[in-house]
Amino acid sequence: MPILLSAIAICSSASAQEAAPTDNHKVRTLDAVEVTGSRIKSADAATQNPVISITQEEISRSGLTSVGDILSQLSSAGSGFNAQLNPSGNTGLPPDGSGSGAGSSQLNLRSLGTKRVLVLVDGLRWVNESSGSGVSNSVDMNTIPVGIIERIEILQDGASSLYGSDAISGVVNIITKKSQKGGAVNLYSGDNLRLGGGTNRQMGLSYGGKSEKVEWFLDLGFSKQDGISSDEWERSSFPVPGTGLALGSTSTPYTRLIFRGQDTFGGLCPGGNCNIVSNGTSTGDPSQDFHRFSGATDRFNHAPYGLLLNPLERNSLFGQVKFQLSESVSAHVKGLYNSRKSENRAAPTNISFGTSFGSSPYGSITTVDATNPYNPFGQTIVPVAGQMRLVSAGARRFKQEVDTRYFSTGLEGHFSLGTRFFNWDVNYVDATNRATNELFTQYNAAKLKQALGPISQCTGACVPFNLFGGPAGVTREMLDYIMFTGLDRSQQRLQDYTANISGNLFDLPAGTLEFAAGYENRRQSGYYTPNPIAVAGEVGGAGVSMPPLSGSFTTDEYYLELNAPLLAELPGIQSFDVSLATRYSDYSNFGGTTNNKVGFRWQVFNDLTLRGNWAEGFRAPSLGELYASGAIAGPLLRDPCSAATGAMLANCSAIGVPAGYTQLNTQVLTTTNGNAGLKPETSKSLTFGAVYSPEWGTQRAWADKLDFSLGYYRINVEGAIQAPDAQTVLFNCANSANPASSDCQRIRRDSLGNITQFVIALENLGAIRMDGIDFGVDWKLPATSFGRFGARIDGTYALEYTATDAIGRQQPERVGIEVTDRGLPRLKTTANVGWRSPGNAWAMDWTVRYTSRLRETCGSAIAYSVCSDPVLNRHYMAATTYHDLRASWKLPEGFAGLSLAAGINNVFDKEAPICLTCSLNSYDGSTYALPGRMAYVSARLEF
Repeated sequence: MPILLSAIAICSSASAQEAAPTDNHKVRTLDAVEVTGSRIKSADAATQNPVISITQEEISRSGLTSVGDILSQLSSAGSGFNAQLNPSGNTGLPPDGSGSGAGSSQLNLRSLGTKRVLVLVDGLRWVNESSGSGVSNSVDMNTIPVGIIERIEILQDGASSLYGSDAISGVVNIITKKSQKGGAVNLYSGDNLRLGGGTNRQMGLSYGGKSEKVEWFLDLGFSKQDGISSDEWERSSFPVPGTGLALGSTSTPYTRLIFRGQDTFGGLCPGGNCNIVSNGTSTGDPSQDFHRFSGATDRFNHAPYGLLLNPLERNSLFGQVKFQLSESVSAHVKGLYNSRKSENRAAPTNISFGTSFGSSPYGSITTVDATNPYNPFGQTIVPVAGQMRLVSAGARRFKQEVDTRYFSTGLEGHFSLGTRFFNWDVNYVDATNRATNELFTQYNAAKLKQALGPISQCTGACVPFNLFGGPAGVTREMLDYIMFTGLDRSQQRLQDYTANISGNLFDLPAGTLEFAAGYENRRQSGYYTPNPIAVAGEVGGAGVSMPPLSGSFTTDEYYLELNAPLLAELPGIQSFDVSLATRYSDYSNFGGTTNNKVGFRWQVFNDLTLRGNWAEGFRAPSLGELYASGAIAGPLLRDPCSAATGAMLANCSAIGVPAGYTQLNTQVLTTTNGNAGLKPETSKSLTFGAVYSPEWGTQRAWADKLDFSLGYYRINVEGAIQAPDAQTVLFNCANSANPASSDCQRIRRDSLGNITQFVIALENLGAIRMDGIDFGVDWKLPATSFGRFGARIDGTYALEYTATDAIGRQQPERVGIEVTDRGLPRLKTTANVGWRSPGNAWAMDWTVRYTSRLRETCGSAIAYSVCSDPVLNRHYMAATTYHDLRASWKLPEGFAGLSLAAGINNVFDKEAPICLTCSLNSYDGSTYALPGRMAYVSARLEF
């Protein structure tokens, strides 16, 4: 599909066109424009940088209805949040204070993270998202309606020298529609043909016009996407395919208790050590009311409660107007309101108590008192661990409402000084992203502690709670006392003043020296306010809240860009230009930083263009990274001291873990704190490439136009802001055999070896290295009486990705590896074959999307046949290919500008490969498409 272009670090569609010879074999001259990657309004500047351009027509041909979904299919795009990834209540809160990201859609270029992509709208910064559960440094692409877009420009190169912070892996610039001839109605309807749910309905109304003095555009959009439950797909109906309940949750609807060295409880626990589970009866005899826990039959199937696709509703109103005040000066005003409502869910909340949870945020519930009327043991019990799944309360639900308000205004114009021509503009942006996150079916741990006794303290509204009678033993009155609905709030605000000027300074032997310069003053502020129960530390359940945070910072920035044509009309050098840029940024919270860029463009001859750039970049720490504390998550971790033998047993004994220790639960609570002392990340990027548009492939019987592109990119990030990998910390601690090591100091255990506290903090932690190759071929055939055919293939081949900590230890992410919902394929390609009828009334496109195989560990499934290679603890996720088909018809003039389209994405119903380490639905929803064919129809009526 033409819109699904690769991350070509050396060319854009514009550059390919520029390099192609015309009839008389001369390079085409472009109009003076400003293209993303340069502030200079110039024909030459438009081809200096690797910019991919995606038009509104190409967006329509994709069959996709959100900016995030469209951009995620770029071959250079990595894993990021989308509607298929439902993190709330499962993976917990991310360590950077950004919140769960539920309902958002984020772009991850070059697999360097969504925080290292800068998003602009019409060249100006867009406000970062608020998830309702934190303060993010990423933009939610769902806040930008598709209907307002004229085109999308993607610069996949470092650009901090021009745009400032965040532009490490690239820049996305959404160019909005400035006017339109009359009105238009757009309708869209899509359905998943295999799974129940997922219906997507959209409607857009737009109107615009243009006169000599004024041009305007208005757009009103409505969108509603239904959710798809996990139980609609057989694979996602169980925790891990092929293992039944063997890898289900150990927290069951029938209370599970683990004791060490206590009473035998009527013979249930010989030696005082036992792992028992309730039968759901209340005879008062423990030997009748409990049985020993069996991992094969007593585990809980939590999988069906989740979602394959989150329900999402968006409504938007956008308008802008431009006034021509004089021949040389114009004014513009732009406004947007976008409302997003989304919902996700997780398995019923888990009540955890016992001595191993004593220092956790569960309210320090360690005992069930003897006077609790439902306690069958006749004594106060003090288990090492106790768990109960509150299925009677229903699934946990998280409901987000996000409002984005954007306003900008400014002046732009031009003037001359002698023979020199200059363009200028001044702009002001005020934008707010405000969110609420409503949490249903959560429990108040303080009230539960009171309800478990002593009974003398359960007074007033308190209702004694029955932990031992199973779901039937939990009454509505009990739930009403301990359950609550919480409301978390967060907000981000952006205020931005910019001023720019560009023009030509003086003539050089090969052309004119061009420049751009500017100033920017920016203030970013935000806050996160959890519900009062969370503030009091009484919320039961992992990853639902963290302490409140608020903060702000300001920056003053100055930049200068030069473009110098040095050589021209020489043998082997048709033209040779050099570009230079520098930007100084002064932040209120950490000081100043300067970033530079140098690039060249070498037109060797008509057919061949070479280009390269070297750039410095940086990313300032976000508000969440600076000020957040207590971000709680429950990752699945394997404790190396569990059932340890040999040398590992000796190491674990040295750090205080007793022999015979067995891990109770693979979901280990971790707490991550922000760090006000963080410094900016810095980066250096290098790109080289070539565009070859051969004369022998131009205006021939077999080819009207043929372009080849090839490029190399390398990005190095230093001082990357991240938390140490929790699994790596566990292994490093055990391997050190030193309780005083920095890794062991992060972990606290009880006398039995259970992990009771795991606290880490964000750091400027080591480095990230990423390099690869982009390639593309674009072949357009001559027009015939049957119409015109064309074919295109684009791809990205990742050579190396490494992430290391501060002392050089490699983190698990690598090329070709899947690590907990994040995959980095070696090769991603998109190929398209298209046909247009004479006159372009009919069009058809066939698109093929390919992702190479990934490898992961087998995790807990290592003993099961679903694991590809249990000997080496490897599981292979096979290469995957999706096919998409679309056809459209523009009716004759008598039908009032009506056009119709229909298509099927994933024509052959290809399923994503099984993922054993993914947190949800047994597949990586950030890398692969939903199972099932997605069929859609659309219509556009112009009037």
